[in-house]
Amino acid sequence: MKSNSQFSLLKDRRFAPLFITQFLGAFHDNLFKNALVVLMLFGAAEHAGDDAKLMVTLAAGLFILPFVIFSAIGGQLADKYPRHKVIRAVKLAEVLIAIMGAASLMSGSIGLSMLTLFALGTQSAFFGPSKYAILPQHLGEKELIGGNALLNTGTFLAILVGTIMGSVMITTGAGQLLVSALLVLCAICGYASSRFIPAAAATDPAIKVNLNPVTETVDILRGMFKQPAGVVQSIFGVAWFYFLGGVFMAQMPSYTNETLGANEHVLAFFLVIFSLGIAVGGLLNNKLLRGRVEAVYVPLASLGITIFGIDLYFASGANQVNPFGELIGLGAFLSDISNWRILFDIGMIALCGGLFVVPLNAIIQHYTDAKIKARVLAGSAIFNSLFIVASSALSAMLIVAGWEVREMFLALALVNALGALYACMLLPDYLFKTIMQGIFKTLYKVEVIGLENVEKAGPRAVIVGNHVSLLDPPLLAAFLPGRPMFAVNSFVANCKWVKPFLKLVDAFPLDPTNPFSMKGLIRKVEEDRHVVIFPEGRLTETGGLMKVYDGPGMVADKADAMILPVRLDGVQHTPFARLKGKVPLKSFPKITITILEPRKFKIDEDLKGRKRRAAAGRQLYDLMEDMMFITGDREQTLYEAMLKARYVNGDDAIIAEDIERKPLKFKKLILGSVVLGKQFENRTEKGENVGVLLPNSVGAVVTFFALQAYGRVPAMLNFSAGAQALASACKTAQLKTVLTSRRFVELGRLEEIIDEIAKHAEIVYLEDIKAQIGFMDKIDGLLANPAKMHRKLDIKPSDPAIILFTSGSEGMPKGVVLSHENIMSNIVQLSSRVDFNRQDIVFNCLPMFHSFGLTGGTLLPILSGVKTFLYPSPLHYRIVPELVYSSNATIMFGTDTFLSGYARMANPYDFYRMRYIFAGAEKVKDETRQIYMDRFGVRVLEGYGATETAPALALNSPMHLKAGSVGRLLAGIDYKLEDVPGVNVGGRLFVKGPNIMLGYYKADKPGVLQPPEDGWYDTGDIVDIDEQGFVTILGRAKRFAKIAGEMVSLTSVESMVTKVYPDTEHAVVTIPDARKGEQLVLVTTNDKASKDDLSKYASSNGITELAVPKTILIIDKLPVLGSGKTDYTGVQDFVNGQLKKAA
Repeated sequence: MKSNSQFSLLKDRRFAPLFITQFLGAFHDNLFKNALVVLMLFGAAEHAGDDAKLMVTLAAGLFILPFVIFSAIGGQLADKYPRHKVIRAVKLAEVLIAIMGAASLMSGSIGLSMLTLFALGTQSAFFGPSKYAILPQHLGEKELIGGNALLNTGTFLAILVGTIMGSVMITTGAGQLLVSALLVLCAICGYASSRFIPAAAATDPAIKVNLNPVTETVDILRGMFKQPAGVVQSIFGVAWFYFLGGVFMAQMPSYTNETLGANEHVLAFFLVIFSLGIAVGGLLNNKLLRGRVEAVYVPLASLGITIFGIDLYFASGANQVNPFGELIGLGAFLSDISNWRILFDIGMIALCGGLFVVPLNAIIQHYTDAKIKARVLAGSAIFNSLFIVASSALSAMLIVAGWEVREMFLALALVNALGALYACMLLPDYLFKTIMQGIFKTLYKVEVIGLENVEKAGPRAVIVGNHVSLLDPPLLAAFLPGRPMFAVNSFVANCKWVKPFLKLVDAFPLDPTNPFSMKGLIRKVEEDRHVVIFPEGRLTETGGLMKVYDGPGMVADKADAMILPVRLDGVQHTPFARLKGKVPLKSFPKITITILEPRKFKIDEDLKGRKRRAAAGRQLYDLMEDMMFITGDREQTLYEAMLKARYVNGDDAIIAEDIERKPLKFKKLILGSVVLGKQFENRTEKGENVGVLLPNSVGAVVTFFALQAYGRVPAMLNFSAGAQALASACKTAQLKTVLTSRRFVELGRLEEIIDEIAKHAEIVYLEDIKAQIGFMDKIDGLLANPAKMHRKLDIKPSDPAIILFTSGSEGMPKGVVLSHENIMSNIVQLSSRVDFNRQDIVFNCLPMFHSFGLTGGTLLPILSGVKTFLYPSPLHYRIVPELVYSSNATIMFGTDTFLSGYARMANPYDFYRMRYIFAGAEKVKDETRQIYMDRFGVRVLEGYGATETAPALALNSPMHLKAGSVGRLLAGIDYKLEDVPGVNVGGRLFVKGPNIMLGYYKADKPGVLQPPEDGWYDTGDIVDIDEQGFVTILGRAKRFAKIAGEMVSLTSVESMVTKVYPDTEHAVVTIPDARKGEQLVLVTTNDKASKDDLSKYASSNGITELAVPKTILIIDKLPVLGSGKTDYTGVQDFVNGQLKKAA
């Protein structure tokens, strides 16, 4: 189907001609029937008395009788011959019947009229099997519910229009002539439309048609009862619907006339309400079921018919017939407010009827063998007719017995209660689903995304989801289609309070200690079942993914099943989660269930036993992490993300603090961003790049979001880079304005830098802006709607959000342009790998001009509702540990250089609350990792990235940690390794993903965005990725030396030197060598370093002698960049200077 809307079928030739043909046929039948009924009832009642009511009942019976007699033959013809031809022949016969009907009306002959009714019933009996059997031939499975709903809607609208026109037109002066002409015209148009129905091949041309209606009817009914139980039960359900409908429609005139004392206009209005109710109920199925052929809402619909039927009896009792015999009109009827209850009951009975019958019809069509489909549908039509005839007979007997019509309606409602009870017993899970869906949607506004992916998974699937709260199982049981099996821990399954709920679902008690239990679950999946398993095996205590067990992955692998990931979001904020104090709790938060595309594990066929299980487990974890990333909220601007964090965490949540010890709350941050941003708006243009020269501080955070609020792009300037580098950055990014602080300039002694920048951009001091902000500006800020204001700017997630500058370790800084989506993607990637919660406090001393310090240390915590403590310099080795201790920090970001410095100065208790220390920007030495574990009891989790990747690419986590590696690549990142001549292990790493920059601003083309080629970013690093996905950095491509034809990694040489001299600093660079191409030079702070020590270590550890530096130079302190990386340009300058002196 080209559109998700069922109404698109009305434009489709596969369906539209059939719809028109059916509509005209139903209109034709009801135009004649109701014209005849009005003539008999209202025209003859004063003469015939009760005979008029009996004649109406007889007329209804005559129309239905042919369905019992001829449906069997019609079913045979529809299977033997092409169904479109059968329909055309039937519609041609309808033209002749219309002429006979016109003659009967014009002549006033009751006998001829009754014969016409019988003939109309006969042509409908032949039309029915072809009409319903042709639907599955032209429509797909997911279109079947919508097609049936539309056909049902068209039928009842035709009944409505035909009834109204027949009832009203016949009472006019030339009524018989008008109705007669319209009958013939309608039949001709119906035949014409049938000519456009697409061809539908015969399904059983070899069948021999049995013209004996009795024996063939018996045979068809026998065959019908041999169909699958669901089909037979649906046939009974549809027949019961027609029984109820037959009574309601047949007795509605008597109910209107006698019970309510109302005229034909009220009757017409009732029929409008009834027909529209049936139509709306039918159409609701497609929306509720989303094209699935299921009876989910049938039990509830059946209960609804009973409830509103009983109420209709009591509502009707309040009406008194006018003792003077005058029938009230529509206006008078509607003016009485008590009558609106009657209208509501009639409408709801009809709506429930539409909700009840459409899916049952679709089940019959879908689950019946195509070869005999028309005959089974004919059997269903016969069954329907018998029930309608029975309803007519019962109505007649009750009328003779003196029953009032409203008493008949009450009796039917009570009898239907038994059917509703049977439906509920037959489909308890469907009733459970319906009730639970209603409750959940009311309380939590549950939204389900990707429901179509369940069908894509096929019949055999393992459904895996994150386990956040006690609501997870009932939510999935309510909203997943069908009846999936739930794997439940046997200990939990035996709990008394759990057992009643397990009776409502298909549960499999799973004993994790018993291997045979897991084998039993595999067999269940192999039976083509959908099984729900929570791979974490318990409720999360962190809000993020916890340990993922291998078992579900093994089940999917062994059973050759698809894996269907399901993310539950929002439930973590309910009291049913175990996250009190870790995430903000709400009574009824919005819950979203996202069902992703199904996947299939790809595991090496050579892997067996535990290795295969472990491989399946790794793939399952990767899938779960991908699921958390894909369903994360990335499509938003940074300011929108901040506003959402405020909404989730509340105005008074503290999210930042600095050395001034004045905590920043969301409320103050938003007010500051609006008021300060308004001042920036007056000085800059939308989308303009604005320089920010500020240290880590609360003021810097407010300034950053003030620029974001009004669509300006902050360019974070590295104040440690020197005047020339900053001037180059201003020109490269075409900055017109640079925001800074006088106090910062004075304390940092940055006057020279400011003077240089002032040559290229206007310097704006925040102190000056603050002085200009008046009382009314603050009032305007309080009254502003930040979300609306920001939304008006129409900033897209793909628009530039930040400009950072490369460290300049390999030349002049380049401007790296990152979009909102880049930053948000990296935040979601990190959050998917490592858990953060409100009990955490981040300590960030990495400057905000550093990508690690901005994304990891500032934006990640703030946008996650986690407090971050900002310190302006990472170089204060004595102060930083003390502040970590006093701030109660649990998470910290740093580089190896800085962490080594802190370790030397810190008290063993300074890091007592620390959960995670994340290190990046340079390789973490084994000694650094070891001292933090031995002295502080904290693991250093090494990561890897670049400014161009916003910044994180890979990260070790508590669950997946490999010392010496930088962890596994984050979710959503594709990579490729290109061979490097001379390098036998690994290759040059190229990456692609949503966190990859928009592009560079370079000095040669200032302000011109230069995107990465085809979205691939060349990291310039030589890496190796093992079979478990761990990335090991072998060195920079530019930091490989070619010595005597062999490639030698300078990073590896530095690691070797560190092993020999672990307590000092080292750097290795190269100089030209006439004989071997290049020569290694070691620059170290160890004045006792010698080539002999290095040669001995290399020899004893199997390291080539080419990796031993030939020249060793001593330096007091290695030069470093503001980011903490070694300044190799400075080292190279030092080496060149020393060698020049020596020469």
